[in-house]
Parts: sequence; C-alpha cells; structure tokens
Amino acid sequence: MGDVFLQDLWFHQAEGVVIEKAVVEGELVLVRARASAEQAACHACGTSSGRVHSRYVRRLADTAVAGRPVVIELQVRRFRCRDRACRQATFAEQVDGLTFRHGRRSTGLQTVLQRVAVMLAGRAGARLADTLAVRASRSTLLRLIRRLPEPEVHTPRVLGVDEFALRKGHNYGTILVDIDTRRPVDLLPDRTTATVSAWLADHPGVEVICRDRSTAYAEAGRLGAPDAVHVADRWHIWKNLVEAVEKTVIQHRALLRETEETSRVGAAAPGKTPELAPRPSGEPRRSGRLSDRVREQHSAVHALLDDGLGMRPIARRLGLARNTVRRLARAATADELLVGKWTGRSSILDPYKPYLHQRWAEGCTVARRLFEELRERGYPGGESVVKRYVHQLREAFPHDDPPRKHPSVRDVTSWITRRPDRLDDDQGQRLKTILARCPELDRTAEHVRSFAELMNNRHGQQLDQWIERVQADDLPALHAFVTGLGQDLDAVVAGLSLPYSSGAVEGHNNKIKMLKRQMFGRANFDLLRKRVLLAA
Repeated sequence: MGDVFLQDLWFHQAEGVVIEKAVVEGELVLVRARASAEQAACHACGTSSGRVHSRYVRRLADTAVAGRPVVIELQVRRFRCRDRACRQATFAEQVDGLTFRHGRRSTGLQTVLQRVAVMLAGRAGARLADTLAVRASRSTLLRLIRRLPEPEVHTPRVLGVDEFALRKGHNYGTILVDIDTRRPVDLLPDRTTATVSAWLADHPGVEVICRDRSTAYAEAGRLGAPDAVHVADRWHIWKNLVEAVEKTVIQHRALLRETEETSRVGAAAPGKTPELAPRPSGEPRRSGRLSDRVREQHSAVHALLDDGLGMRPIARRLGLARNTVRRLARAATADELLVGKWTGRSSILDPYKPYLHQRWAEGCTVARRLFEELRERGYPGGESVVKRYVHQLREAFPHDDPPRKHPSVRDVTSWITRRPDRLDDDQGQRLKTILARCPELDRTAEHVRSFAELMNNRHGQQLDQWIERVQADDLPALHAFVTGLGQDLDAVVAGLSLPYSSGAVEGHNNKIKMLKRQMFGRANFDLLRKRVLLAA
C-alpha cells in the first residue's frame, strides 16, 4: 500500500518507473527508483530498441517535500541502436514526464524554475527558489530563459505600435501589441522606419495600425502596410492637448494667485483676536515638562525621607545628584522650586504680541513668515522666541485647517483637463474664480471641454469645425497644437472616430520597465524580448 502511494505521489505523470525505497537522510529526502520500460526510442533516429548495453544511476533534483530538498536516484539503461546507419551506437533511455537529455533536474522542477525565471528572472527568482528549497542562482535562471523555445509570433488584425526605453534618453525599441487581445506580439530592437516597415512587410494581414503621432511610425506603416488604416492614439492626442493647456497656464501664471480673503481657511472671526493670559508675576508653572518632572521628583524624595532613608541612598535609588536631592528635601512644596528669578519677567516679544494675535486671527500660522514680518517692524530678537510663542498660540487657539497654498500651474492644468464631475466642490469653485479673472484661460477651458466631448462621443468628423474655432481665437499654444494635428489629420480623425486605442501598449511599457529592473543590467535585448512574450 505504501509503495502504491509513493508511486502515485512522485511519478503520477511518468510511466515505466518503479520506486524501490524512499528515505530521509538529514535534511534530504532520497528516492531510489528504476526505469522499467521494455524498450526505448533512439533520440537520433527514433528506432525502438530493447537490447541493453549497460546501466547507470542518474541523480535528479526534484521539487521539495515539506521544505526538504528531494533527490531522485534513478537507475536507467543504455540501449544499443538497432539501426546500423544511425550515428548513435548506444543511447540512454528517457522517462517521459520525469527526465530529459543532459538534465540534472526532474521535468517538474525544470518547469517550475522556468516559470520562476520568466516571471522574476535573476535575483528575485533566486530568492524565491531558495524559499522553495531549490538551489538556483540568478545566472542559472537567465540561462533557463535563453534555452526556452522562441515564442510564436502571429499577425494581428489591429496592431498597436509604440516605443519603449532600453536605456532612457539613449536607446529605444518598439513594442507591437495585439489590440484585440491586449497581448504583446513582438519587440523590435529600435524605432527606425526601416525596422518597423520590414516587420510589417514580413507579416502581412495588418488592417489597422494604432500609433502615436511619430512621423517614423507613420512612414513605416505606409511602406510596410500600405492598405492599413492609421489610427492616432487618443491617449497621445489628449497628452499633447494637456501640454498645450499647460503652456497657456504658464503664460498667465500671475493671475493664479488668490486674494488673501479667499485663501484663508478656518480663520478667526473679525475682531476676535486670540490673547494668551499672562501668568501673574511670582506664580509658579502649573504645566510643562519641567513642572511635571520637578513635582514628581519632589514627591518621590519626600516619600523616601518619610521611610527613613538618607540623602545618599535616595540619590542612588532615584539616580539624582546629592545636591538636587538636598534642594528637593529642603523645599516644603514643589511650587517653591518653580518660582525663580525669570518668573514673571517681561519678554522681548511683548510689544509685538498684539500684531501676532492679529495675524493669527487672519489665518497666518507659519512661524517663519511671522518672524520675517516682525523683523520688518523692528523686532530685534531671534526666530526661536517667535516659534515658541507661536507654538503656545497653536495649542491654545488651533485652526481647523491650515491656510491653503495658491494653486500651481500643474493644479490649474489638471482642473481644466479633468472631467468636471471628478472635481470636488472646493476645486471647482477655485477654478471658476481663476477663469473669471483670466478670459484667456476661460476660453481655453471651453475649447478643452468641446474637444473632450468630441473625443468621448467619437465625433471625429467634427474636428474641422473645432479647429476653425480655435484658429479664430488668440491662443498661441492651442494654435501650435492644431498645427500638429493638421500634419497627421487623417489618422487623428480616425483616432477620434474609431473605437481602437493603444492604451494597452502603455501598460506593457510599464511591465517592460519592471522586467528590465529585475535583470539588473545582465539582460540583452533577445532575453528581454523572450521574457515579455512568454510572460504575457
């Protein structure tokens, strides 16, 4: 019964293997087995033979059991080839599902490591293999990828074309994606017209090409697939429009700053300025770290004195100096120790506190800014004094919200180019205020909304009217955007009319970045290409 269970456990995918023994030697599980098939086929000519030449033992690493490495000691035979014309006089038998030629691992373990290599590659894959109780270096995993068969390349009906960085700013390649299935088709080592057009010519059948507005890819499509319909990718079109809007916002950045009244959040009511009540002269401190520490030490010293301990034992037990213990013992109450020559003394900041209270009520809570304003008014002290007093104000009169920053160029650009229903009430109100102050940005926002409706509703045939309205307006950045559209107008109209878009290509670009980082610079282009296609 046990032999049947072990047979099914280890060799359920292999036939012609008999287990003789399974033992545990330290941290290693050792399985002894032998091949039992009557005949084997020659790997060179395929002729079956049952003439045994010799026997030997193969040691195969297998997947771990309960965290322990497994080694299979498999006794196999060498057979004499019956075909006299075969170049192999003898050959070793292979067990389907368990062994392969020149392999030191089982087929199951080899498959596991291949999948780990494809998904994680070098160091990350080696760490996972170590967790699986399998010894495999990062170089071994990369070799496994190289030995995998080349993935089959098919020709899609709708092809997405985009670039990716092999070395950002220096070397770029081209990724080809099947838009219908969103799977990568192939990787090309550069982004030149000749390379892309040659691939298209070698793979006829592409009907639609989704691409960015690169002239190199446009020319490659016309040369390699002259009958294909070119579709400018909507993501790239919108990205170009956002860049034009950002240039317009930069030209009018001076109008983005909000007035002091609108930028205040959570300010105090007019006429109600905070006022910290001064501590009467000679009154001890009632709170703070110093006050709490002195009161605790005074209580501990007097408690030990009541128990009859002397000054030295008390000092050793509490970790205090004898003079400190003596001073605490002489004071009848802790308040006597908290009243000193500095208590009740006027501060260099006193003449400027009314101004600080006024600015605090107006919503200015930044100590650095308050210090600079006081210095302009003749304050001779240091910044630390102002910081301490502002900290007291912040504890006594906290604001619900800090004063908000003025909107940046990026903020306003994002608000203009974002869907209105994705703006919260505050962002919508601030954008409305900015557009009211700047007519140029208001007209720009109106053109952006019109273009977004045109693109979302697939009304590419209305692009000419939109272009005419923009050209009639005095917005130089949008004029440049329109000029760029005119250089590839047919593809842009198709991109705004047809449902195809190469958004899937951008996702694969991010995946390529991850795969490159995993290989730590040890990868060449062929290895990267194989990983991208196999991991899809």
